[in-house]
Amino acid sequence: QVQFVESGGGLVQPGGSLRLSCVASLNIFRISTMAWYRQAPGKQRELVAVIFPGGSTHYGDSARGRFTCSRDNAKNTIYLQMNSLKPDDTAVYYCNTQPPRDVWGQGTQVTVSS
Repeated sequence: QVQFVESGGGLVQPGGSLRLSCVASLNIFRISTMAWYRQAPGKQRELVAVIFPGGSTHYGDSARGRFTCSRDNAKNTIYLQMNSLKPDDTAVYYCNTQPPRDVWGQGTQVTVSS
């Protein structure tokens, strides 16, 4: 049973930083393309960042230049370092494969507010 467990969210002021983590119980993690997604209230889930098995990354327009995605294959974990956070970044953040599987974790809430 594939599982994704996200953590690291919280309340942060505009301009602040957070580091999200996601542990994936995925046997083929090291050869899987992984991704971070987010869903804001009343909006569709959107792709934030993709990290390929070799470690190269791709970012959505909203994340480029502010967020950095990394992975630790020994820990089946991906990370999302988020800097210069804005109120528009407020959302529940999820990880999954890319393309995503049908199973989703509970996500981690990120709230950017003064």
